[in-house]
Amino acid sequence: MASPARSRAPVSSRRLSPPFNVWSALTLGIALIVALPVIIVLAHIVMPTEGIWGHLGSTVLPRYLVNTLFLVVSVGFGTFVIGTGTAWLVVMCRFPGRRLFEWGLLLPLAVPTYVIAYAYTDFLQFAGPFQSWLRELFGWSHGDYYFPNIRSLGGAATLITLVLYPYVYLLARAAFLEQSVCVLDVGRTLGRGPWRLFGSVALPLARPAIVGGVSLVLMETLNEFGAVQFFGVDTFTTGIYRTWFGMGEQVAAAQLAACLLAFVIALVLLERASRGKRRYHHTTNRYQQLPEYRLGGWHAAGAVLACALPVLIGFLIPSGILTQLAIEQGDSLFGTRFLGYARNSLLLAAIAALIAVVLAVVLSYGVRLNNSPLTRLATRIAAMGYAVPGSVVAVGILIPFAWLDNAINSWLLAHQGEVIGLIFSGSAFILIYAYVVRFLAVSFNAVEASLGKVTPSMDAAARTLGQSAAGTLKRVHTPIMRGSLIAASILVFVDVMKELPATVILRPFDFDTLAVRAHNLASDERLAEASTASLAIVAVGIIPVILLSIAMRRSRPGTGDAGGKDEHL
Repeated sequence: MASPARSRAPVSSRRLSPPFNVWSALTLGIALIVALPVIIVLAHIVMPTEGIWGHLGSTVLPRYLVNTLFLVVSVGFGTFVIGTGTAWLVVMCRFPGRRLFEWGLLLPLAVPTYVIAYAYTDFLQFAGPFQSWLRELFGWSHGDYYFPNIRSLGGAATLITLVLYPYVYLLARAAFLEQSVCVLDVGRTLGRGPWRLFGSVALPLARPAIVGGVSLVLMETLNEFGAVQFFGVDTFTTGIYRTWFGMGEQVAAAQLAACLLAFVIALVLLERASRGKRRYHHTTNRYQQLPEYRLGGWHAAGAVLACALPVLIGFLIPSGILTQLAIEQGDSLFGTRFLGYARNSLLLAAIAALIAVVLAVVLSYGVRLNNSPLTRLATRIAAMGYAVPGSVVAVGILIPFAWLDNAINSWLLAHQGEVIGLIFSGSAFILIYAYVVRFLAVSFNAVEASLGKVTPSMDAAARTLGQSAAGTLKRVHTPIMRGSLIAASILVFVDVMKELPATVILRPFDFDTLAVRAHNLASDERLAEASTASLAIVAVGIIPVILLSIAMRRSRPGTGDAGGKDEHL
């Protein structure tokens, strides 16, 4: 009788452990390739620093910590309030200009943070137009009034918030568009009005997407360099750049970057621990047109004001400043060369966005099929590239690919008597690779949050109907996640358009982008000339943002052309 018992034990253990299949191997392989630069950076932790940490700890490290924590807390809270509140208003409420605000609230994404910092500094400084107008209006002179200094820690936090809130807005809006009408109906039958329904039903269900957006904001805040450097604010990121490129201490800089990684990992683990075992699935497959609350009177005026202020301060005013500068002076090289800059930027952004979203879908679905500790750890490490400054990612990529190029050329020289030069280093391939490593977390957070809301019973139903894992992903999950996939594409596309440090280090010879051109001029205090390239970045980014926002609004199942009254199972 012992033999049957021994034969059943392995079967039971196999049922308890997720199967390792092709999807698992693909997930681990992609995670390893994407995480390679991060692993190289982390490998510097065990290397000696010859007392440099003692010097940093006694001089600048406390200031790095305090300033970084202030930025993280203030920007995280501000973007949560602005992004979530405006997303709920444009999805669930009817008020004048709502359709305009749907895509208008995304416009600050097209403005690089360092560009908006330059614009407001020129506008708000003592000799700028705004203070000059105040002195002329009230007859003031120097010392007669107090005006806050924009080039400060508080000014940096405010401007970063106004640029980064669309991360939360976009993902929160996608989550609200995907919410179930049945759940909202249950809330209304229990006597909950619009605001209580938002706080007790819609907000908890959208928590994964909102947390994903806030996480992106926090990582982007930790990595912000251009604006905080211009404002003279010392943070971990400026410390990494200064330590790496100023002091020549690559090991200490990599260890500072590892501290950023540890901070981001702690935030993610803290959120997941607070979530516990709760899941956020739709329990129905019926999707209908979402109910809309008509606002009137001061409620409508308040909604318009809440949506208009972020667009006005985060996009319209700085764009107007840059437009005036471009008209008055502008870039002397403006012309056909800018077509090349725009082509390079668009091509890189489109390819990187496509690859990043596809890889995010594969990684998220691979973890869904095999939720083992190994696959979860691999995907988390792969998504940590966003927490590493772009220049550090670039160096982490250059080290292995430079070695590979040298190895190939050494082999060719030994066997063929000739060399072919650099194959990967300084090519468009390595630049796109850096973008994918840098921004995979952007698409992964959006895709994972959307995929997590698809109930596992849909997978089981599809498999019983003969669908393979790939077929289930294509025919079941992808249509449901369409809004979040569009949102992820927008975020990666616009981020690549603005990416600067990795582009400067890794771009091929004579291969400039709009961001490189704008930064080169602005860093030389030639803001009027930099305004032309800055406006070109905005112009290139606006059209896809508008079109994809419209497509995102139509992506909800149950929202068709015929007034949105059809239903889909």
